[in-house]
Amino acid sequence: MNNVSNEKPAWTYLLSAPVIVASLGYFVDIYDLLLFGIVRIPSLTDLGLDEAARSVEGASILNWQMTGLLLGGILWGVLGDKKGRLSVLFGSIITYSIANFACGFVQDVFVYKVLRFVAGIGLAGELGAGITLVSESLPQRLRAIGTSVVAGVGLLGAVVGYFTVELFSWRNAYFIGGGMGILLLFLRIGVFESGMFHAMKDKKELNKGNFLSFFTKKSRLILYLKCIGIGLPTWFVIGILATFSNEFGKALGISEEIKPGLSVMWCYVGLSAGDLMSGVLSYWLQSRRKAVGILMAFTAVGSVIYLYGGIHSPASLYMMCLWIGFGIGYWAMFVTIGAEQFGTNVRATAATTIPNMVRGTVVLMTTFYTFLKPHVMVLHAAGILGLICFAIGFYCIKTIPETHHKDLNFIED
Repeated sequence: MNNVSNEKPAWTYLLSAPVIVASLGYFVDIYDLLLFGIVRIPSLTDLGLDEAARSVEGASILNWQMTGLLLGGILWGVLGDKKGRLSVLFGSIITYSIANFACGFVQDVFVYKVLRFVAGIGLAGELGAGITLVSESLPQRLRAIGTSVVAGVGLLGAVVGYFTVELFSWRNAYFIGGGMGILLLFLRIGVFESGMFHAMKDKKELNKGNFLSFFTKKSRLILYLKCIGIGLPTWFVIGILATFSNEFGKALGISEEIKPGLSVMWCYVGLSAGDLMSGVLSYWLQSRRKAVGILMAFTAVGSVIYLYGGIHSPASLYMMCLWIGFGIGYWAMFVTIGAEQFGTNVRATAATTIPNMVRGTVVLMTTFYTFLKPHVMVLHAAGILGLICFAIGFYCIKTIPETHHKDLNFIED
């Protein structure tokens, strides 16, 4: 009787401070993560670079940012397990907010690279810490929906970023991002730390936040790699199909110019809706694996149509970006699966490093795609890469343990 009478309505959990703050934090995170890609050409033009230099330096700055994400993922993950989930949420937002403001004043390409590197470090901590905090704060039955709300709201930051650059100068777009981050700091004052972390933090004998522990035990390493493998199709879609949509438009014979920024925006609109759907689907199917498998298959079909379906207009290509974006809306579920696979003492490390490892594979994907292009058609180069990414993704989601009903109150030895 007591259990029934004490059960709170679902909406009280989904509108709780951890969910709201994590959602808004990820919103600002995505805004900043994609901002350089949107302002790359106007900002480098203002700094006096010609077309050839913009191409070279733009790629270099992006690589500096992605390197920051990789290193930051490890840094914030370890801190999240050693010092707490909230310390990461505060620390990461301060880091990338300051970097954002500074980018608005940049006058030199090298300084630009350093600032995007610092921003990448800050951006790496937001999603993993937020998903970990929400997963540990919500009842087992609502974990999937809660984390999907976080990602669904957060990914709309990409849409806001696109229209901000359309309405304001690139420098003001950076100032706006920094200002949103500072406002978030005030919202986070009333958020409480995860109870599971509180129960663990004083146990000095525990090995907390040890990133190397993922590599010291074969079964744990395989599990960690499978978590990364599930996410590969998501960044194949974003990093290849959407980012290089102008190249695919030419290969498909579309006479009008395709804008990659617009393709990415439509992709993220779909991704935001898909993230909300993935939580509901997981709840309805009572399975993380089935929900991700269905959305991954939906994405695979859309990718084939995108490359080989005979698209002949910009509108059709943008709508296919919406389709495949919706399909990769299992992004939040993928991060949640990573968090749920591992014990409380390394959970933040797993949830923070796994998505950033996937983001880091974009460098390998673009390198492989660039290598293939001189040897096969552009469409076939993307098709071969996509086949590899989806094959790995399907294998990993099929063989990874189900975590929908898993009790998260455990530790790794």
